[in-house]
Amino acid sequence: MANSESRAVSRRQFLGSAITAGAAFTIVPRHVLGGPGYTPPSEVLTRAVIGTGGMGMAGHVTANKAGEPPVTLAVCDVDEQHLARALKKAGRGCEAYSDWRRVLDRNDIDTIHIATPPHWHALIGIAAAQAGFDIMEEKPFTRTIGEGQVYRETVERYGRILQINTHFRFGNYYRYGASKLLRKLVNSGLLGKPLTVRVGREQGFNWKIKQWSGRPNLDPQPIPAHLDFDMWLGPAPRKPYHPHRVHQSFRGYWDYDGGGLTDMGQHYLDPVQYVLGKDQTGPVEISAVAPWPPHPDAVTLWESVTLKYADGDRIILRSGEWGQPEPKGEPFIEGPGGKVFDNYRTEPAGLFERLDGVPDPEPLIDFETAVRTRQKAGGNESVSHRSCTIVNLAIAAIRCGRTLRWDPVKEKFVGDQPADRLIDPPMRSPWHL
Repeated sequence: MANSESRAVSRRQFLGSAITAGAAFTIVPRHVLGGPGYTPPSEVLTRAVIGTGGMGMAGHVTANKAGEPPVTLAVCDVDEQHLARALKKAGRGCEAYSDWRRVLDRNDIDTIHIATPPHWHALIGIAAAQAGFDIMEEKPFTRTIGEGQVYRETVERYGRILQINTHFRFGNYYRYGASKLLRKLVNSGLLGKPLTVRVGREQGFNWKIKQWSGRPNLDPQPIPAHLDFDMWLGPAPRKPYHPHRVHQSFRGYWDYDGGGLTDMGQHYLDPVQYVLGKDQTGPVEISAVAPWPPHPDAVTLWESVTLKYADGDRIILRSGEWGQPEPKGEPFIEGPGGKVFDNYRTEPAGLFERLDGVPDPEPLIDFETAVRTRQKAGGNESVSHRSCTIVNLAIAAIRCGRTLRWDPVKEKFVGDQPADRLIDPPMRSPWHL
């Protein structure tokens, strides 16, 4: 399938030839010609949205405006009720699909927006890249590390643009200022080494672990007529239907997601990787404090996870919802030379004012600019795979109940076959990478 640039050229060529051939007989809509207040179709990045539940509707399905070229050309969902709401919101110029594979047959769509549960992210994203689409995707990047490895390599091989919809790499990092300013402070060396980053309620980060916990021993329920549950499961193991397994609360089950840790983990940890300058690496040791043994199906509570890098830097995650209370007054980032608290407060005071002459980090490219210029997006497949890997390493430590060693170059656990099995678990037939 042609890439997004050739699809855009085809539209421009078609419109140009149609206007020329039919000038004497056709009244051309004003938006087709462009000009002040109008966007010609050749300048519109069209999209299809696959997965039209909560996040799909909130952040991806856009209403096609009267008098303007349509943007949302396709919506897709296995729930007929979700699909009907999405089609109504998008309006004119949009078509509805129940099978995402049919969406990829279209040659008039530039970008695929993936807002399904995470167990579908890799399969849909890989197929979209192979078909020549650029991809905007909800976090997490993938459900497993192995899926992420294949997905990253596929996007790179086919020369596609990918952006994960994380909150903080591009903008304000909660109460701690812009991510680029924190990275500049780290790069200055004023904080010293090694660094410790804490991500918990005391620092303003809500892990939502009780909100997204699963329920053990669910009683089977009748499958609603409006839901294609088999297609919803896709590559996940076949298990009896229960409403708590789908639609938002799916996060509470290992087959589809990893609870609050994977709901918020890439939001919180993707910018930590960026701030620490570790976008192309990962931790080497991971330990967790959590109930043992973990439930094999339902995601439950955990207290803390510590991830240590080869240079001694650490990230400490604390849930604040199980086990010991979180220590009070701890900073977000600290090193032997200083600390960073919320609202730019530092110890010693004035650390940010000492950054004159320190080079700014390279600017991050947003998704639309990346698609148009073919530059790497700021939250691209490589950095997104690395930050998602951190989340999955934390999950592995919780599920294995012991300290794990990780090789960030080989992307394998060190001497731990049981942990390695979490990297690439089998998919339900006929689905496979």
